[in-house]
Amino acid sequence: MPQYRAVFDAEVTFANDGALQAQGFRVDLPGPDATDEEIGRLFVTSLDLLMAATVEVRNVRIIEEAHKGTRGGPSDPRRT
Repeated sequence: MPQYRAVFDAEVTFANDGALQAQGFRVDLPGPDATDEEIGRLFVTSLDLLMAATVEVRNVRIIEEAHKGTRGGPSDPRRT
């Protein structure tokens, strides 16, 4: 069964000021049709970021690649 990951750039702004940027980040996806909103949620969850106010993802590419264990992703054993 194919597994998918997103490769993307992101910017998170925090409710208590500050921001975080990432380039070429990868997260596991449940399937090839994940939305930018879902990818953003997986990004924030994978890094355990608190107080994230906004998440913007850009340059999203969905690739077929084995899951690596993204927190909150489809291979996370804590996911319900």
